[in-house]
Amino acid sequence: MPHTQQLLSSSLLLLTSVIALSAFAEADTQHYPVDIQSCNRTVTFEKQPKAAVSNDVNLTEMMLVLGLQDKMVGVTGISGWKTLDPILREGIGELPELSPKYPTKEVLLGADTDFYFAGWNYGMKVGGGVTPETLAPLGIKTYELTESCTHIMQKSKASMDDLYVDLLNLGRIFNVEDRANKLVKQYQKELQDFTTTLTPLPRPVKVFVYDSGQEQPFTSGEKGMPTALIEAAGGRNIIDDVAKSWTQIGWESIIDRAPEVIIIVNYGDVTAQQKIDFLSQQPALQDIPAIKNKRFVILEYVEATPGPRNIEAIKHLAKAFRS
Repeated sequence: MPHTQQLLSSSLLLLTSVIALSAFAEADTQHYPVDIQSCNRTVTFEKQPKAAVSNDVNLTEMMLVLGLQDKMVGVTGISGWKTLDPILREGIGELPELSPKYPTKEVLLGADTDFYFAGWNYGMKVGGGVTPETLAPLGIKTYELTESCTHIMQKSKASMDDLYVDLLNLGRIFNVEDRANKLVKQYQKELQDFTTTLTPLPRPVKVFVYDSGQEQPFTSGEKGMPTALIEAAGGRNIIDDVAKSWTQIGWESIIDRAPEVIIIVNYGDVTAQQKIDFLSQQPALQDIPAIKNKRFVILEYVEATPGPRNIEAIKHLAKAFRS
């Protein structure tokens, strides 16, 4: 009798598992196909990607925050420029870095990739060897980072909606819409709750974003995520009239616009302190209010680019603008 009960119990467990798997498969089938807007393209996904690759730290964190590690075969474009954050390293787990910088088609094919999450200047270059057009014949679907669409089409000023759209689209692509919707609502509420508690400023603080460069500074314009972060925190990007995401500009323009705060984007071989030292030691820049008053605020690369850490970046900036 106990043996019979054990067999019956095993059979019920097996039947329950089969029913659960069938229900999951049916839900999966009902969800697809889905049409996703990616920059100026409509991409149709007939099924859930099973071998995804993300490029860069911020895009990878979007995948991780949605719990998509088990749908990934690797990452690219991290260690060639940046030190892997301990939090990100833990989240990636055993996933390999397939390429330290931008991948080639051969690298993606070698991993049997079926989905590539990248952006223009975030893993792809206009006219380069890896683009949605070159990957499509290989059976690799591509979704482009919304902020980066400005490189190939007309796009409005960067906003937090750029991040939300990407998370929601990834949710639809991977059939985790509920997860994505909850996350976006959480971010929106957290940001709204925070901004309502802020002490109003008499006027927006004038802010300059310094990424790198000595002959000419590399900075972020109207289309870059820093503009959205700065505005949400109560500031104004001093080059928000430049219709670029990331670009070079002359030092003369920075001097003329007299920023009150300078954001240092921290990554790569040159440390944030070395960047601050460079700016502080330039005779031509000494009358800039931010330099004169030593008002620097450091954002990690992963905070300054579209990704899950943008809300914390806004909080950090808001505090710096009011100190």
